[in-house]
Amino acid sequence: MPELLSDPTTVDLFALAPELSVIVAALAILLVELFLPAERKRLVMLIGMAGVLVAIGFLIALAADIGGGSRAAFGNAFVVDQYALLFKGLFLGVAVFVLLLSYRYFSEFRTYQGEYYFLLLAAFVGMLLMPSARDLVMLFIALEIVSIPGFVMAGLRKFDLRSNEGALKFFIIGVLSVAVLLFGMSIVYGFTGTTDLVGIAVALEGAERAPLLLAAVLFVIVGFGFKVSAVPFHFWAPDTYQGSPVPVTAFLSVASKAAGFAGLLQVCFVAFAPLADVWAPVLGVIAVLTMTLGNLVAMQQTNMLRLLAYSSIAHAGYMLVPFGIVQPGNAALNSDAFSAVLVYLIAYAVMNMGAFAAVTAVTRAHPGRQVADYTGLGHRSPGLAGAMSVFLLSLGGVPPLVGLWAKFYIFIASVEAGTPFGLFLAAMVVINSVIAMFYYLAVVRTMWMDEPLSVEPIRPGFALGTAVGGLAFLTVGLFVAVDLFATSANLSTLVAGG
Repeated sequence: MPELLSDPTTVDLFALAPELSVIVAALAILLVELFLPAERKRLVMLIGMAGVLVAIGFLIALAADIGGGSRAAFGNAFVVDQYALLFKGLFLGVAVFVLLLSYRYFSEFRTYQGEYYFLLLAAFVGMLLMPSARDLVMLFIALEIVSIPGFVMAGLRKFDLRSNEGALKFFIIGVLSVAVLLFGMSIVYGFTGTTDLVGIAVALEGAERAPLLLAAVLFVIVGFGFKVSAVPFHFWAPDTYQGSPVPVTAFLSVASKAAGFAGLLQVCFVAFAPLADVWAPVLGVIAVLTMTLGNLVAMQQTNMLRLLAYSSIAHAGYMLVPFGIVQPGNAALNSDAFSAVLVYLIAYAVMNMGAFAAVTAVTRAHPGRQVADYTGLGHRSPGLAGAMSVFLLSLGGVPPLVGLWAKFYIFIASVEAGTPFGLFLAAMVVINSVIAMFYYLAVVRTMWMDEPLSVEPIRPGFALGTAVGGLAFLTVGLFVAVDLFATSANLSTLVAGG
């Protein structure tokens, strides 16, 4: 097993190869775009796709090299292990589909091509850094690399007032959350004398539970709560999702949220694990509020992007449920909770990205983005409506789709906690899953049972059609293979790698 590098001056370029590949592609896009005529600027997407595919190749090589071990750099602040490999693979897979969505959507623009793809790849660099960051400073840097490009991409439709409003809310609340996060991190450093995640856990084991320290822990968690759009830090999400270009909305709802959970998993399950009895009940209550509010408000929406925005908020609540059952010193339970979050993240990324891919296709024919635009879609474009139905039913947890396993893992982990609060959380997962089916099935009914608005079929094009079809296949196919992801990176590998 390769050993972790301990020299803080050592830079393991092979461990950084996926990130470097995406950085090179992003810089190449800025350079090449200068020399392309306006009608050919959209081709810079191919450079971004090449960079992502090269990064995937390096990721596979890294996986083969480390086996069950780890590689590290910067004094172990950056670690590549099975946990990091799983998330990096997820992020790069999402990047492929976001690029496919973007090609068709942005083909109508004569400007912003190079800028958009550069910002998108820059954000994915931050995401690739996030699961390898085993230090508070590295986590913060990765989080900001993800966030700052997102602020700009959300406002790319600068002549659209909704886009301006969404981007401004995203920026203001984002800056506020960063201030809270940094304040909490600084206090934690003051109490523990280290920013290393494992070192923080060791220091907290015997530390006095001063009120200021406990408040600092909650401040750090609040900072990540904004990133995953958990209640009451969700206010930016609906307006930002509605106002952003649809591929940017897909990016924010899937990749950006997954990056936030990658950081939250490391902070809670490693650094703050000795204080789980303090933060776990808080996150459990937030989980219930998040999934309940998200589902109830989603039922009232007539705009498809706002419906999916509140649906995304509800799914953040489901993913927070395992955090609420964590117990100090209970390794078996904590490992089950950790695996449940990983399974849900993977399932959510596939089915939610698929839903936004289908929305992107419909948006070209119906820019209003209303639920009514899907009336009779099954008669006009049965393939597209079928794929959209698969995504929505999977989000609701209907078998034999991957969404069922996501909710099942959450439910079982909560029940096995063996506490009244765990049973309460499990019951809330079931109740909210039933509530969610009302608005998912309402869209499905609209597509298949109502008379079509037009007889003209919707043709998504090759790139977008490939994305929709591929994601629909994964939504069905992962139903029989999702357990592989839970066993490939469990809590023990993260702690060992840290």
